Order: sequence, then structure tokens, then C-alpha cells
Amino acid sequence: MKQEISKAISSTAYQTYEKRLFKEVSEENVPHHVAVIMDGNRRFAKERGISSTEGHLKGKEKLEELLEWCMELDIKVLTVYAFSTENSKRSTEEVAALMDLFEENFIKLADDDRVHKYGIKVKVLGQRELIPPNVMEAIEVAEEKTKDYSDHYYNIALAYGSRQEIIQAVKQIAQKVKDGEMEIDDICEETVSTCLYTADFPDPDLVLRTSGEERVSNFLLWQLAYSELYFTDVYWPGFRKIDFLRAIRSYQMRQRRFGT
Repeated sequence: MKQEISKAISSTAYQTYEKRLFKEVSEENVPHHVAVIMDGNRRFAKERGISSTEGHLKGKEKLEELLEWCMELDIKVLTVYAFSTENSKRSTEEVAALMDLFEENFIKLADDDRVHKYGIKVKVLGQRELIPPNVMEAIEVAEEKTKDYSDHYYNIALAYGSRQEIIQAVKQIAQKVKDGEMEIDDICEETVSTCLYTADFPDPDLVLRTSGEERVSNFLLWQLAYSELYFTDVYWPGFRKIDFLRAIRSYQMRQRRFGT
């Protein structure tokens, strides 16, 4: 009985703090574009004695929560690092399970009430030729059903590697020079930015990574040049709304100098 009372008190205190923190954060300037490196699914699973697949499933469920939190704060652009080119080197079984989750997620996104309520445009960033056909079909359905939306943007980096993204941008620019469409001296930062997967979006204001790792792991290397970085020890499936709000509050407390 005492334990149940203690849990109830703890839950009430948590909810009260969360509401207060949300009010404080929502009254200040929220970032326009938030990018998230969702890390720690497998370690979360290992600590709890469940399979990696179950850990990834928990991570997928957390991502759905994150989208809701962003809508509550009216964050316009959310970009998440779902599957890197390096992740493809994992076991065949794990990669196959992840691809099944992605297919399921995109099919669900296409008919998600929140997507249509908030006018969220879904876009996949990455090397599409590396994505299995069944997953690409699901992606194309989600992108087609949301192509006319412009209130919010939900970018999912899949089969993504920033170095490869930059290489393909360089190739595009080199081809234009070769074809006489532009001069070498015309190449500038904007030239590169317009050749990236994120050409239609502003650079991230805040890049958040879970799991305690403090590196960007080949994610948006060009785009995050002036982004604020935030790292938390929490594994992705265990990431709470309070953790997200703390990240936003940390961003709000910083004085952005853009390299100066």
C-alpha cells in the first residue's frame, strides 16, 4: 500500500513539473528546426533483457511521441536519423526487422490523423537506391499523400550518410561546371546547400542526441555548422517529454553566435 501511495505521489509530482516546464518553454522562442539522433535502442533492450527487435519497436513508439511533442510546441521542421549507411552492416536479421518496422511506420504515417491535422509533409532523406522496394513503396505512399502540405515538415534520414550526401552534391556541381552551366568562381555555400537532400529546409537550430554518446556520427555535417548541440545520457526508448523539454530549454538559454 505504501509503495502504491509513493508511486502515485511521484507520478503527480512528475506531471506537475512537466506541465510547468512545458509552460515555461512554450512561452519562449522555440527552435524552428530540430534534428534528433535517436541512439540507444539496443543498449536499452540489453539492460531490460529483451531482444534488439523489441528495443527498436520501443524506439519506434518513442518517435511517434516525439512527433506529438513537436506539434504541441509548433516546431516547424523535425529531422530524425533513423538508419545510417553504416547501420546496413549490422546482422541480416536485425536489418530485416528494422526494414519491416520502417515499412509499417510509413504506411501508418500516410493515414495518421495528426499528419493531416497539422499539415505535415513527410520526406525521406538518403540513398533511395539502397532502400528495399517494399519500404520504398510505403515511403512513396506517405510522401504522395502529404506532398501538398507545408505547415510542418517531418524528415526521416534513411540509408543516410552525410559524407555521401556531400560527395553527391560535389558531383552535381562538377557536372554543371563541366556542362558550362556555371563557372568555378560561382561556387559558394549556397551552391552546395541547394544540392543537398535538405535543400528545401533551413539548417537545424538544435541537434539532439540520446544515449550519452557525444558525436554526430555522419549526420548533417554540412547543415549543423552553426547548430546548437545537446547530448543526454538517456537511451532513446527511455526518452521522456521532460527530457525533450529540457533540451529545448537549454537551447533557449544559449546565446547563439553563429561561429563568432
